[in-house]
Amino acid sequence: METQTSPKDEVAEVAELELEAVIGFNGHVPTGLKCHPDQEHLVYPLGCTILIQALNTQEQNFLHGHGNNVSCVTISKSGVYIASGQVTFMGFKADIILWHYKKRELIARLSLHKGKIEALAFSPNDLYLVSLGGPDDGSVVVWSIAKGDAICGSPAAGPNVGNATTVIFSNCCDEMFVTAGNGTIRVWELDLPNRKIWPTECHTGQMKRIVMSISMANDDSFFYLGTTTGDILKMSPRTKLLADTGPAKDRFSLGVSAIRCLKMGGLLLGSGAGLLVFCKSPSYKPIKKIQLQGGITSITLRGEGHQFFVGTEESHIYRVNFTDFKETLITTCHFEAVEDIVFPFGTAELFATCAKKDIRVWHMLSNRELLRITVPNMTCRGIGFMRDGKSIISAWDDGKIRAFAPETGRLMYVINNAHRIGVTAIATTSDCKRVISGGGEGEVRVWQIGHQTQKLEEALKEHKSSVSCIRVKKSNKECVTASTDGTCIIWDLVRLRRNQMILANTLFQCVCYHPEEFQIITSGTDRKIAYWEVFDGSVIRELEGSLSGAVNGMDITVEGVHFVTGGNDHLVKVWDYNEGEVTHVGVGHSGNITRVRISPGNQYIVSVSADGAILRWKYPFPS
Repeated sequence: METQTSPKDEVAEVAELELEAVIGFNGHVPTGLKCHPDQEHLVYPLGCTILIQALNTQEQNFLHGHGNNVSCVTISKSGVYIASGQVTFMGFKADIILWHYKKRELIARLSLHKGKIEALAFSPNDLYLVSLGGPDDGSVVVWSIAKGDAICGSPAAGPNVGNATTVIFSNCCDEMFVTAGNGTIRVWELDLPNRKIWPTECHTGQMKRIVMSISMANDDSFFYLGTTTGDILKMSPRTKLLADTGPAKDRFSLGVSAIRCLKMGGLLLGSGAGLLVFCKSPSYKPIKKIQLQGGITSITLRGEGHQFFVGTEESHIYRVNFTDFKETLITTCHFEAVEDIVFPFGTAELFATCAKKDIRVWHMLSNRELLRITVPNMTCRGIGFMRDGKSIISAWDDGKIRAFAPETGRLMYVINNAHRIGVTAIATTSDCKRVISGGGEGEVRVWQIGHQTQKLEEALKEHKSSVSCIRVKKSNKECVTASTDGTCIIWDLVRLRRNQMILANTLFQCVCYHPEEFQIITSGTDRKIAYWEVFDGSVIRELEGSLSGAVNGMDITVEGVHFVTGGNDHLVKVWDYNEGEVTHVGVGHSGNITRVRISPGNQYIVSVSADGAILRWKYPFPS
């Protein structure tokens, strides 16, 4: 298991691809979105990377170092340090990494906890970092930042209560912090000379609550706890007693998942149903409120809170001005696995991606979403632009082919019952008169697209299992389909029958024509990249495509000199076609790469992955 986390071994003598931009934000990390105290940058996790995004420009920096998904992020009060924790496999140690913000580099790796780091907090004067282990670990550890090692640890919760899931430091004193979770709220004192931490259990009487979120008042007079029941507990850290709770009626649906104290008094709350509320103790009745998309997981203040940012589970980041309490959507991205990416013919300014129920069109340089097309409760398996740019053709798992207008997202036409077990792959011909689709049952169907009509021209039944990729020859007289039954078939689109069949002991995931169209290259689950002769279907050569995991995506340049691949080893590789050697490798994805494309004009490589991320790389060769 450990070996998977270091893809660097095979990257030894190969140049690195330059990562230009990332579109992605993991909205499921509790309080994962942070505004840096310099008020110019947002810090948030995506897979195993931490992104530092400038608010006023497009500039992004990346902190690479975790071997698995980041589960929590925190920034020290002074803004000098960032700390992040990760998840790992059962029984293995999960790392905490301490980063230097200005230098954007790793200071120390702290590993003691097993399985997962649940939460982290810095002390107010940057002396200590406290960390909370996940359910398999259950311990709380205080680290010295100067020395970079542990001072002391203790089990986080008592013997007969649930796990602690949140932690917060006092705002004034470096020796006190609070942990809370399922039925447990504890105030801890750090006793440095004896290297001990002493807990005091807070009593809530008859109330049994599971704490989701926690926030400390600026002067340490009270701390507030948001619960899964949708109410708020206000407690005093001095007396360890409950001050008040609320609201009595109209509790917040799906729990109070984010909570923030404001300097001027009052609280900002975010609920699991996406409601953002400003309220005050003791009634906790909403004074101002707005509804956002997706359950709220983070609220972070810019400065004193005149402006703040909200992150939701649907990977939206909103900016809200406190005075008028109106939201502005500043960042969006996919929150499901991205299935496909395509460029319109001849332009690299736009591209389209699909994931689950969404098709989104993006502007290349600003990383902004221009259009979103949603078909609820369906999954989009593949997309393609018509050559004339007048429609986006998409393949859906309900067996329909849908065409949308790329400017407005208007539904132009639907081909019902195109395939029995969902449409799994789709391609268009360059004269815009035909669409070729592949289905989950293995049929390849050729559709004639007229002005008002869509007619089935032929159903080609050869494949025994789902079709994974379709590519059409430039002349539109031939196409190749790859299938997970271990065959690739080259079809004659004039006579509408099979020309050649290629057999291999693999589930084919991707296929490409060499631009001169006498060879094709394929790859799939056996990790081999194979070159085949189109004329007689014989294998020319095989390359080892990756050391671990299937190759899922492949694209070749217009000249045919280089091609790129991406797969389950999370690496984007650029290959020399004739030499069969890897020339460049891109490290940055943390999910399985599902598709990869070279932009028209060979400026960029864009790769998409199962964690919802879209990465843009600089194409390494002058075009």
